[in-house]
Amino acid sequence: MNVVVVESPAKAKTINKYLGPGYTVVASFGHVRDLPAKDGSVLPAEDFSMSWVVDARAETRLKEIAKAVRNADQLILATDPDREGEAISWHITEELRRRKALQNVDVKRVVFNEITKNAVLDAMRHPRTLDKELIDAYLARRALDYLVGFTLSPVLWRKLPGSRSAGRVQSVALRLVCEREAEIEAFKPREYWTVDARLRTAADTVFTARLTHLDGRKLDKFDLANEATAKAAVARLEAGDPFTVASIERKTVRRNPFAPFTTSTLQQESSRKLSLSASRTMQIAQRLYEGVDLGGETVGLITYMRTDGVQLSQEAITGARRLIEQRYGPKYLPESPRIYKTAAKNAQEAHEAIRPTDLSRRPEDVARVLDRDQLRLYELIWKRTVASQMASAVLDQVSVDTSAKGATLRATGSTLVFDGFLTLYQEDRDDPAEDDQSERRLPKLEQGERLAREAILPEQHFTQPPPRYSEASLVKKLEELGIGRPSTYASILQVLQDRDYVRLDKRRFIPEDRGRVVTAFLTSFFERYVEYNFTAELEEQLDDISGGRIDWKTVLREFWSAFSQAVEGTKDLSIGQVIETLDEELGRHFFPESETGANPRACPACQNGRLSLKLGKFGAFVGCSNYPECRYTRRLAIEGENGEADAELTGPKELGQDPATGLPVSLRKGPYGTYVQLGETPANGDGNGKAKDKTKEKPKRVSLPRGMSPAELSLDKALALLALPREIGRHPESGETITAGIGRFGPYLKRGAAYKSLPRDEDVLTIGLNRAVDLLADVKTRGRGGDTGNTVGEHPADNKPITLHSGRYGPYLRHGKLLASVPKSMDADTLTIDQAVEILAAQAEKKGKKPAKKTNGAANGAAKPKAKAKTKAKAKAKPKAPGRKAATASGAAESES
Repeated sequence: MNVVVVESPAKAKTINKYLGPGYTVVASFGHVRDLPAKDGSVLPAEDFSMSWVVDARAETRLKEIAKAVRNADQLILATDPDREGEAISWHITEELRRRKALQNVDVKRVVFNEITKNAVLDAMRHPRTLDKELIDAYLARRALDYLVGFTLSPVLWRKLPGSRSAGRVQSVALRLVCEREAEIEAFKPREYWTVDARLRTAADTVFTARLTHLDGRKLDKFDLANEATAKAAVARLEAGDPFTVASIERKTVRRNPFAPFTTSTLQQESSRKLSLSASRTMQIAQRLYEGVDLGGETVGLITYMRTDGVQLSQEAITGARRLIEQRYGPKYLPESPRIYKTAAKNAQEAHEAIRPTDLSRRPEDVARVLDRDQLRLYELIWKRTVASQMASAVLDQVSVDTSAKGATLRATGSTLVFDGFLTLYQEDRDDPAEDDQSERRLPKLEQGERLAREAILPEQHFTQPPPRYSEASLVKKLEELGIGRPSTYASILQVLQDRDYVRLDKRRFIPEDRGRVVTAFLTSFFERYVEYNFTAELEEQLDDISGGRIDWKTVLREFWSAFSQAVEGTKDLSIGQVIETLDEELGRHFFPESETGANPRACPACQNGRLSLKLGKFGAFVGCSNYPECRYTRRLAIEGENGEADAELTGPKELGQDPATGLPVSLRKGPYGTYVQLGETPANGDGNGKAKDKTKEKPKRVSLPRGMSPAELSLDKALALLALPREIGRHPESGETITAGIGRFGPYLKRGAAYKSLPRDEDVLTIGLNRAVDLLADVKTRGRGGDTGNTVGEHPADNKPITLHSGRYGPYLRHGKLLASVPKSMDADTLTIDQAVEILAAQAEKKGKKPAKKTNGAANGAAKPKAKAKTKAKAKAKPKAPGRKAATASGAAESES
């Protein structure tokens, strides 16, 4: 028998079908071991020995794998085809050896780039041994990240209270965001003017040309620096001198298609075109890679989504060319296939680009089995792959110079002669100004042709600061600098947001003050380790390890020698020195110059004190130099800048329209917090968002999950919330559907009648199948029929829980000893506490019991009348200790309810 280990249960089920009898496929659920989050997990003094522990959730999986392997002839490790996948296979092997489960078992490693039957069977025919260089690269990367995080973070906590953590790549990415914000704050806009002329041809067509030369001299951007110089130029053009066509320049240009997607370019285009975050993009891509059910068979729709490679297999190229010729015609097919080469210096493991596993499987063919975001991402990948093999687009570009006495004006335009690949795919740009003006067309002109002047149009402009980073542009910048690896970008960006170092506003990163303080500290006292070149060079060394060109412990020794000395040098650093440095570094940010010329550091309370940064138990703040006489303080923020988003939400804020229904989507604030609403509240509402007329349909509403900022809520994210609950997938063992949604008490997971509240750090919109299965596995079963009870809420009478269970005859509620079936007309998934109380009250009345009622502190509504009389009698008999007996009475009532 052969035992095959994959990472996810969804993959295990699919691959088991492909391999058939003689194979047992089990899932590791990702990593099974990790470094404990405590000091001493990596010991530089002991040649960087590393202590690994088995994750509590992984212990069950490891036992299952060990049990299966003990009766096997061969162990086949089929984890993901990248560095992390190699590491997982190594961890499993090491742990099984430690447990003496690999005696007389042959261990092999196989990799496949797509989950299709042909790819899996072909991989099984070509096994190999574990790649030692990839494992060494993983060990080096893991040790470096641990040493930086667990050495640098405690320094931050001691010297900079209120800080969260520092990381090898995370801190450099944060520095990029903070430095861009500093550029924007320091930016001084500069005025300049342009002058355009609207000119009419003899054929009575009008076009616009811009003034480029005056008095025979080419105008620079700031030569027309103010209104006066612009008006003088206008006067020259309006002097009556005739305009003629001086020259016409034509040229044909070809635009070649873009290479197929890598991890990085997919994240960038998904952000720009689909408004999906990097982490959401990767979560969806993972689902497409693992596969969907097509005609009773689970098939992977795309190839592996963590790759730096842009090359396509010969099979994919042939399929793309066949499809192009059949669907678009021979003129859209280039004479020879397009071959792309990776520009990156050290492409990770040289995987194939991200592409559909079968290009004949068009987006419309799989639309019925994919949700909205899955379909949009699959369509993006499909179009990019096909377009990469299409013919180039051809454009005619025209430049026309017109002249009057002493002045030259230029008009440019282009005409699309042949659309080529543009018929299928166009790449979006971060800056719309970068887009080619292919839609701008010029009339037919002849050299020497006289032109009539329609109007002269001067226009004022101001230079603009550099734009804040979007997810797409930050990923692009990290890749350009060689910092991190594309497979890690999604987690890096997420960590920065989770640590409250940055926030997303209108899809752009804005550093929080906490993040700016941390960056200022690191650049002041650990500058070398947040330098872009240093981090990029370290990445190159890690790639050299994976290529077998350098020993991994040599890299660690060189790094640790200098890094430990830098950390040691901060031990004598006083809080006063830290504050003084930060105050100087960030003074311009926290105390910006006033337009009125007032001193920005003047204390508004005592008038003669100087404001500066201070450090307290809970972090940095702004305080007065006259402390303790003056106790003025303010939180660390520019006044009037942060914290106003919720306060300003006094009325509905429209986010856009739902493309499916055309109804408006709005953000609103109610008595229980902020929520998203689809549609309008009925006109006869009571003013609090509730309709008085019960016959009118209420608009759909969803509360914002905790941790989601109203300021960063986009239309797409709001629509995703309104689409909840969403189906995550099917449980690999029971086959039951797992869904994620938001209930009265926050985000939850549901499998059958089993519920699990989502932890604070999990996102209801992006949580994947593997993680959902893990969380649901931790839920203990109880109640009738062995189901999992989920708390609906607390009963208002006694604050005791009302739980929802799954029974033989359907869902039912439990409150103490009282059980009540949920009516079939009600949806148990969305049951509110008020509905639950009504159902229980009706059941109590039906059984002749009094429904629970609120009393003065004694939760005895569910107690029997006899017990109530008895406790009163006891209290009367012993008046010396009324307080104690009252408590006893209450306790008796609680125990019986």
